[in-house]
Amino acid sequence: MFGVIVSSRPVLTQPQAISETQFAYTIPTAPSFSHIVVFLLPGTTLPAGTAAAVYAQLPGIPDFKLLGAIANEKPSAIFKLNAKAGGPAGGGLGGDDDAMTDEAAVGANGEAPNMTLGISVEPAQQVAANLEQMKAQAAAASAVPSTGLELVRRGERTVDTKVLAQRIIKNAF
Repeated sequence: MFGVIVSSRPVLTQPQAISETQFAYTIPTAPSFSHIVVFLLPGTTLPAGTAAAVYAQLPGIPDFKLLGAIANEKPSAIFKLNAKAGGPAGGGLGGDDDAMTDEAAVGANGEAPNMTLGISVEPAQQVAANLEQMKAQAAAASAVPSTGLELVRRGERTVDTKVLAQRIIKNAF
């Protein structure tokens, strides 16, 4: 029903069916990427009055975040997973700039963790309301006045001392 493209990787067309209206794709985070394309496969249409909401769950984050949606009227979308200053950019997740490339994201076994992309077929009105709420939250986050003299970007998480030391040593010579 859906296809997913992650830059420089083959097209994914076989999701794990969670229910009749919910699908999940497990995507390794290495090599790093910042954009995902979601589209309806040719010859596929959604039931009347519905849209497909697209959610992402990054490694280490328990909640799914709404990225956007596709529908029969808009059968594809490109989502950016890399955002600055804690707010969505291009429908992205917000959070740390290095969300997909941080060295600390490697698991204990040396493998990069997976992210989960979820697609849920929901009533179009509900999807539209969720998208409006997401846009309002993004607008409220960007409406905070700034003087331009801030030393730390809003939404930036602190770096573990061990990770910081590893980065310094890595770039020392």
